[in-house]
Amino acid sequence: MDLKENEKIDDLEYNNLKIIQNKNGFCFGIDSVLISDFARDIKTESYGVDLGTGTGIISILLASKTKLNKIIGVEIQKDVANMAKRSVKLNDLQQKIEIININIKNIIDGNYSSLKRESFDFVISNPPYKKINTGKVNESEYKYISRHEVTANLEDFIKTSKYLLKDKGTIYMVHRPDRLVDIIDLLRKYKLEPKKIRFVYSYIDKAPTLVLIKGIKNAKPFLKIEKPLIIYNQNGNYTEEIYKIYDKNK
Repeated sequence: MDLKENEKIDDLEYNNLKIIQNKNGFCFGIDSVLISDFARDIKTESYGVDLGTGTGIISILLASKTKLNKIIGVEIQKDVANMAKRSVKLNDLQQKIEIININIKNIIDGNYSSLKRESFDFVISNPPYKKINTGKVNESEYKYISRHEVTANLEDFIKTSKYLLKDKGTIYMVHRPDRLVDIIDLLRKYKLEPKKIRFVYSYIDKAPTLVLIKGIKNAKPFLKIEKPLIIYNQNGNYTEEIYKIYDKNK
């Protein structure tokens, strides 16, 4: 496959999957890997949407880890969406993954035939974590849009998820723990009841760095807090559970 300037092909370290990334752009992190594993309980033959798919890593991993029927990745940045499309082809997953280059804020009023109201079993998202005017501002445009709520904010992602999900459909999201109150407040505002939360720690004696959240549309209240997920042991190596997620032997 021909690569454009500054592009590279990275190994996803799972089932021989590959992904095309821009060396100067926003490259995937372990958060995308963890949310794809967190969502492995999606039902067979499910239809889903990956909001803010970036280069398509979550869709690609889910298409390999589950028996979903189809997932649509939505990405606002044209060049990034193009990389996602080529990564889908690189992994021969065209029958399971479709990439659409639009702003998620336009889905509700856009009358898109592929993104109809209340048509999906699940929505998954690794949205920008940072509010505008926070964090570094001297980043590339690609990185800034990926990390900050420039083109869509947290409420846009959750509101759009409600629009897309069927009754009792599931939302999966990975975010930062400092935004947890906002997330729960917005989920309940849009009738997406939080059902499962898992905090992710780099090390067992440090504060959590990520939170994984599962919600169900129009469900009754009952929240389960799962045991912590620890990424590294005291020696700086992956823990046994992380090795298992990557499907590797220690």
